Amino acid sequence: MNVEKFRTEISGDLHFFYKIHIFFYTLASVGSWISNYICFFNFKNSNLMKKFIYVLVLSLGVLSMLVLANREINNETKPALKPLSISDKKANLDQRKKWEASPDGIHYKKWEASAEGKKVQASYHKIMNDLKAFKAMEAVVTSVTFKRKNAKSSGPKWLVVRINKEEYMMQFIPKEFENLKSLKVNDTILIKSRSAGLSPNHPYLILSGDYISQNKKVLFKRDLSKNNRC
Repeated sequence: MNVEKFRTEISGDLHFFYKIHIFFYTLASVGSWISNYICFFNFKNSNLMKKFIYVLVLSLGVLSMLVLANREINNETKPALKPLSISDKKANLDQRKKWEASPDGIHYKKWEASAEGKKVQASYHKIMNDLKAFKAMEAVVTSVTFKRKNAKSSGPKWLVVRINKEEYMMQFIPKEFENLKSLKVNDTILIKSRSAGLSPNHPYLILSGDYISQNKKVLFKRDLSKNNRC
């Protein structure tokens, strides 16, 4: 017998009976409240009293069932998180070890242990909480013309900023960068970023430029439903 399936079925049954219990408990509570209400105000018209009770109970019943149905639909639509199997974990570990033994992996590990690599990693920890909260960060523009070595003129554009005495860089395609051409060195802006990446081929931590504003005017806002890059 599949133990996990059995546990799931038992849990589902208990959840169902719990919801039924809550439903009838709510009805009983409201019924008691109505009874006290009627005794307090001493209704003289019995027909009116019966209609009043009927409408309240019926409305509560319909509303409760709608709430339960909505919760059931929400539970069904939530994607189930599938834990990695032991074989998947081993495959990921083997793949990482293989990469670390490659020329790119060796180069990265050396950079990671270097003073330059440690400085970039430290700059990430300074803004880590702001990234997680998608919080607006005040930044000062330090470069709008940065180019990597041997980069093509039609390649990505870079905006370099300083946040709390640390340098960061954001990448944009030329079309996106059009809205940022008005920026100048030493301009103060607000930026929001959801993610960051580091690379031995870049001098600073790379932030995803998801939102940029200046003087309460939005200069750029990324449509994350269409673009998932940094």
